[in-house]
Amino acid sequence: MEIVQTGSWGFGEGPLIIAGPCSAESEEQLMATATALKGTGRVSLFRAGLWKPRSRPSSFTGEGFRALDWLRRVKTETKLPVTVEVASPEHAVACLEAGIDAVWLGARTVSNPFSVDAIVSALQGCDIPVMVKNPLSPDLDLWVGAIERVYSAGIRKIAAIHRGFTPYDKSRYRNLPKWELAIELRSRIPSLPVICDPSHMSGKADLVPETAQKALDMNMAGLMVEVHNDPAHALSDKEQQLNPEQFEKMMMSLLFRSSTSGDIGFINHLEELRNRIDSIDHQLIGLLASRMRISEEMGEYKCRSGVTVFQLERWLEILQSRTVHGISEGLDSEFVGRVIRMIHEESIRCQDVVMKRLNLAGGCPPAGNDGEKE
Repeated sequence: MEIVQTGSWGFGEGPLIIAGPCSAESEEQLMATATALKGTGRVSLFRAGLWKPRSRPSSFTGEGFRALDWLRRVKTETKLPVTVEVASPEHAVACLEAGIDAVWLGARTVSNPFSVDAIVSALQGCDIPVMVKNPLSPDLDLWVGAIERVYSAGIRKIAAIHRGFTPYDKSRYRNLPKWELAIELRSRIPSLPVICDPSHMSGKADLVPETAQKALDMNMAGLMVEVHNDPAHALSDKEQQLNPEQFEKMMMSLLFRSSTSGDIGFINHLEELRNRIDSIDHQLIGLLASRMRISEEMGEYKCRSGVTVFQLERWLEILQSRTVHGISEGLDSEFVGRVIRMIHEESIRCQDVVMKRLNLAGGCPPAGNDGEKE
């Protein structure tokens, strides 16, 4: 994809910093917040939600179309460009007519390809940036598909917004970061800028700065931060919004690192470390290949002995012993558990393939013996 980078969108160079309230609640609230953010000198684009897709109908759902006039005033008086979320073709058309500078598709919208198609049709051929948040579930194909739909409409100013994924269990985050999915997205579409939304990811104002720093350390193209002039009385997501003073303090504390360095000493030492990692990776892959060959041999032995592929007791012993070993080597227990589960899953798959092949050839007797256990 030939995607225009954020530095060429006309909102300034460097990381794209988007800030503003979760919701546009009143003209006075928008102007107070925008004026304060303008004063920080750190904002590229002012954001505000006009149409809020709330879970409960009794919740504040936004001021809608009439708030477009408030955003026009923000543009005129603060000179800040503005961006809003669109969730329907009608929203998109109204934003284009109102001179909104950029739009984004929210997580709930991206989760429905039909909604994305309808909005993209309304945006066909427009020259404003369109940003695409990740879907609620960690479905990378769904995220990529929404981006491809935007691109197919002739839009080239595109960015993804990483706002985290709905957790399946208790977490310190409102939405699980799953940084690995953002990395995989960039691997699939190398030209795609990815912006982080640390507010929705964190869910708590005090977590926003550390999450924002993590995003910058991951070399993301910018941040979308929720900032309200009076968060304690916000009508939506009050827990995760910063006030302008907190935002300015955060921006002053963030470290904006370069993705590379021209220092020859740094380059040489980094290359040495990378070579060492490459060597270890090659050894790891060789060891994994050897393990899977043994798994195939084990699958054949189990099949000829009439034994099932999976034994729970053996698996629990593997998981426990490898985790203990990993901890003794200074590794994180959750990391070790994830790796061992993936290896075991592939081992079971290899054994299953062997068994199916031998069964088709009539080479396996009925179950009955104890045999080896994976």
